[in-house]
Amino acid sequence: MPARVSLFVTCLVDQLFPQVGLAMTEVLERLGYAVDFPEAQTCCGQPAFNSGFRGEARAVGRHFLSVFGSADYIVCPSGSCTSMVRHHYGEIFHKDAEALAAATQVGPRVFEFSEFLLEVAGREDVGACWNGTVTYHDPCHALRELNIREQPRRLLRQVRGLELREMDIAEECCGFGGTFSVKFGDVSSAMLATKIAAIRRTGAQAVVSSDASCLMQLRGGLTRAGLGVRALHLAEVLAAA
Repeated sequence: MPARVSLFVTCLVDQLFPQVGLAMTEVLERLGYAVDFPEAQTCCGQPAFNSGFRGEARAVGRHFLSVFGSADYIVCPSGSCTSMVRHHYGEIFHKDAEALAAATQVGPRVFEFSEFLLEVAGREDVGACWNGTVTYHDPCHALRELNIREQPRRLLRQVRGLELREMDIAEECCGFGGTFSVKFGDVSSAMLATKIAAIRRTGAQAVVSSDASCLMQLRGGLTRAGLGVRALHLAEVLAAA
């Protein structure tokens, strides 16, 4: 019987990018996994946590632990949400022994999508075909908190017909940062402009990333610049066949 993978799709994918969840499912099922979507899932608690509302973050976190407590693997299309569960639940639940014990059990079973494909499934080539040139943007949390850099690139290099062109500032923030883009709009816009210029210099037809929040920021900037460059989640490229 194949291992069961539970999708944690995150708030942004659920509300704005449902095609990313469908693409993840297609790739995982292609590799032989049984995929389920716990309908009771909501949020990981990161927005409240980042805004200083620790009580609210704990309430949402307890619900996450209840929903996913029995999952074999939990796969997420976002490094930031993965990091919240794996790294920051220990911080918000340090005075709650029961929740901390649950977080300690669940945390190691939560994986960012590219991380799962390489480190659990052991697959670089997932049978994808995408004709064109892409560049890759490193999401901050995936890169800096989960040490995910080479995983998505290794997967992209195995896509038939795809050419990966690195931008000169791939690891530089896009300027979204959740509430940062709202509180510091001018700084966020300046950071985005720098990133859009770097994407333009590659001549790529699409920019790929592994976090919907970055893609939302990048897509807005690319549209306003009139560049005609697509912003795609890694799962969307890997699902193409």
